[in-house]
Amino acid sequence: MVTGDNKVTAIAIAKECGILYDGEENEDPCICMTGPEFFDYIGGFIYTDTKEQVAIMGHQDKLEFESVADLDKMRNIRQKLKVLARSRPNDKYVIVAGLRQLGDIVAVTGDGTNDAPALRKADVGFAMNSGTQVAHAASDIIIQDDNFASIVKACSWGRNVYDNIRRFLQFQLSVNCVALFSCLIGSLVFQKSPLAAIQLLWVNLIMDSLASLALATESPKPELLQRPPYRKKEYIISQRMVKHILGQAIFQSIVILVVLFGGSGFIKEEFCGDWK
Repeated sequence: MVTGDNKVTAIAIAKECGILYDGEENEDPCICMTGPEFFDYIGGFIYTDTKEQVAIMGHQDKLEFESVADLDKMRNIRQKLKVLARSRPNDKYVIVAGLRQLGDIVAVTGDGTNDAPALRKADVGFAMNSGTQVAHAASDIIIQDDNFASIVKACSWGRNVYDNIRRFLQFQLSVNCVALFSCLIGSLVFQKSPLAAIQLLWVNLIMDSLASLALATESPKPELLQRPPYRKKEYIISQRMVKHILGQAIFQSIVILVVLFGGSGFIKEEFCGDWK
């Protein structure tokens, strides 16, 4: 919790919110700090760019060359800090930039003009509907009902939609790989695809309709919020999905090829037709 209130008020509110438990603020000086204490502890902020880069790229791109002076102390703060009281606009900006420098995904809420730099710097900025126009312009999402519970609901639904898209892609790619491989092998061996065009259309109809209803309409679960967020550069098809797709494709292809080449041995003659 980053707030401009004094330390005593901030600690009391943090305990009511469940951020702190009784007596925790006395266990380590890094758990509850003021803005100036935090800024002095990490050694401030430095710029790693050159004057030539700033002149060419402009002021906005200069932000990408900022760095926390002592990254090790910033890493220690990330593990322990829970309440930052008496924070100034510069302190909010520095903590957001430091967390992003360590590779974290950062979301910031705010409603005042002094929150604008931190809102703009964060990966996702949430502005309250009752906030200033400057905060609205700097944020990515505006919370219309001014309720923090809406942020939790938005995160839950966002992760759920992303997971549903992954499930649907995994199913589609698995079935398409099997159909493609079966048609390829059947055409090479029998000079004719084992699946006719109308049959492929039926497979596509079943895949696109029933699979989308089953996989894309699942409601979010509380467990979605217990895991860390996805990285910004992470592929939508993960390595685990690739393993599942290949494993299922190989298994299903083997079953189909067994039926295709040896089906006449254990299927009645009237069902074999031209494939006997």
